[in-house]
Amino acid sequence: MLGDDPLIGADCRITASTLGRFVEIGDGVVMDHSEMGDYSYCMRLCDIANARIGKFANIASMARIGATDHPLDRASLHHFMYRAASYWPDAEDEAAFFERRRARRVTIGHDTWIGHGALIRPEVTIGTGAVVGAGSVVTRDVAPYSIVAGNPARAIRDRQPPEIAERLIALGWWDWSHDALRLALEDFRQMPVAAFLKKYE
Repeated sequence: MLGDDPLIGADCRITASTLGRFVEIGDGVVMDHSEMGDYSYCMRLCDIANARIGKFANIASMARIGATDHPLDRASLHHFMYRAASYWPDAEDEAAFFERRRARRVTIGHDTWIGHGALIRPEVTIGTGAVVGAGSVVTRDVAPYSIVAGNPARAIRDRQPPEIAERLIALGWWDWSHDALRLALEDFRQMPVAAFLKKYE
């Protein structure tokens, strides 16, 4: 059963990252300089870098979040320039390059769904409640409670009407205590969204 300590699968590499309560990390995940909020999970073989992930995020297998890029304005694209210590004993890695890369953070809101194989570019924000379709390449911000898909990802439709989305964000159920979530479990399962809001606002 999930609890205060994250459940981390086999063959993961997690560095300089923080994980919340009730978090699950699938097999083979690579995570670097990232934060994952309570109740969020990612399935196998995800690659997550320089990201701030909210609570209750649902990340399908093989998603790539904060995909790193290469310098286009130099004489070469190759990482020998900034990973020089791997090639020459008297050379140092280019610390400033990695600092710039880490500063280009992805932000993923609460109660989001990132589909299988989706790629989210650096400095993109995925709004709370949004859905990113499988295989999508997200190069621009995604509005809260919207559904996007494609390459490049484009808006398909709203997940919830704007007025409902605003009320859900104001309610902020993702900040409820574990006990409060348990008490409301059957309402989450059975009530239409409007009725749920009417009861809990």
